[in-house]
Amino acid sequence: MEIEEAVSSLEKNILPVAEAEDCPLCESFSRIVFEDIYASENVPPFAKSAMDGYAVRAEDVFGATKENPVLLDVSGELFAGSWENISYKKNSAVRVMTGSPVPEGFDSVVMQENTDYGEKKVLVYKPVMAGQNYCAVGEDIKKGKLVIPKGRKIGRAELGLLSSLGLSSVKVRRKARVAILCTGSELSEPKTPLLPGKIYSSIGAMLSCSVKNIGLCVSKEKILADDEDIILNELKNSLSDSDFIITTGGISVGKKDLLPCVLKNLGAKKLFSGVNIQPGTPTTVSLANKKIILSLSGNPYAALANFDIYFYHAAACLMQSDSLLPKKMSAELFDDYSKVNRLRRFVRARISGSKVYLPSENHASSVISNLCDCNCYIDVPSGTKISKGDIVQVWIMGTA
Repeated sequence: MEIEEAVSSLEKNILPVAEAEDCPLCESFSRIVFEDIYASENVPPFAKSAMDGYAVRAEDVFGATKENPVLLDVSGELFAGSWENISYKKNSAVRVMTGSPVPEGFDSVVMQENTDYGEKKVLVYKPVMAGQNYCAVGEDIKKGKLVIPKGRKIGRAELGLLSSLGLSSVKVRRKARVAILCTGSELSEPKTPLLPGKIYSSIGAMLSCSVKNIGLCVSKEKILADDEDIILNELKNSLSDSDFIITTGGISVGKKDLLPCVLKNLGAKKLFSGVNIQPGTPTTVSLANKKIILSLSGNPYAALANFDIYFYHAAACLMQSDSLLPKKMSAELFDDYSKVNRLRRFVRARISGSKVYLPSENHASSVISNLCDCNCYIDVPSGTKISKGDIVQVWIMGTA
């Protein structure tokens, strides 16, 4: 099966998070909007000045020059935040500051630099067009307009937009709960004595921060010994309190690769495994109780690469938001990669501008030290040699 077929199978079997919750606006950054949001008011709700100057009617200052200025009566003065009903009269002006209201009947603002700064009367040295230096009612947002569609991830621009509408809270989709279960009797928790034959677990930390980084919830992160009963019981518990389950390790063909048997005893339906990809060929996706179990390799790099390929597609379906999909692009290869692989290979790399580099020659699945210099994968088709100057397909690590 090709990666694209596997992703399609995964997406078809994802059950979206159905619950919504009201979230204070100040806490809504990176949350996913649950329903379309329409403007309840015009923004701005009144005509206002975009400059310090004088509100005028454009026809009253037509033809004004330095040599032949137009003289206007100043009917009043307004500041940002002030309000006064000042009626328009022929050949009159109102002194205004940036952000102040522009009274009805005036249709433009003359910059103060183009006047003599008069207080009772003012000389205007330059004409303006109707609408110049003038913000009309609803110039930014019209009442009733769709301002943020459902499924949009809230960023700083969305926060500003919602704030401009006077909203204090927003309805968002509940965060998907993701369980991360790292199997392997060789794994130790941080800060515990490292006994002979043991290693510290690194995969869980990488996956946990990746899940949290896109605004989802890690319901649990556990290390499990290679014991069928322990793994089975934890999977059962996770199916009841999580929306999505990730396991690492135990999916190959060794004597302690217990996941295939555990998944069978759980009654899980296998959607796919053995996809055309290296590393992480044994990666398996199963369905149990209408929830996905993504079973990754125990090798850290293989686990991370396959997580990036599959999890973000799953997250986009869970949260009904395309903003969570993995990012792909094309780039020019700066270094040679002479190895020809039997399977489609995801090679760790670094993209900068329009070029992609290979910062390391070590591509072992168990090595993660060089990942600090990488931010993407080069997608190398099976049986293909790529060389410096080639245009290659790149997947960004994580999501942008």
